[in-house]
Amino acid sequence: MAELCAPADPARVVAIAERWLDTPYLHQASARGLGTDCLGLARGIWRDLHGAEPVAPPPYTRDWGESSGREVMWEAARAFLIEMPVTAAKPGALILFRMVATSPAKHCGILVPGPADNLALIHARETTGVTRELFTLPWRRRAVAAFLFPS
Repeated sequence: MAELCAPADPARVVAIAERWLDTPYLHQASARGLGTDCLGLARGIWRDLHGAEPVAPPPYTRDWGESSGREVMWEAARAFLIEMPVTAAKPGALILFRMVATSPAKHCGILVPGPADNLALIHARETTGVTRELFTLPWRRRAVAAFLFPS
């Protein structure tokens, strides 16, 4: 479905993500200013762009070492977003991360402009809530997929 659509304005996606900064971490939540996890941030951006979410996410664990083998987050992103090569991702792209090499991708964040022409990442972490940090080599190594929100 999403592959037939034009991508959303990346500047708008970045602006929406920035409004989520400093939201506390809350597993399986998606309420700007009150609590969210990384998926909740992506869901909130979708709602700001499109209104209601197309589907409710199933319950999920925090376990980055999950060994189910099924790429649930990747499959859902592929169904509703526009997939692109990670190497081509620019500000406004949703990036999926595999935190454990042998486990499914279970973390995501939004690329945003960083200082001195570098990229940064807005994402929700259990220890810090929604923050912006440089998209450094350790993050780049864990990045496995990239998507654009449809317009």
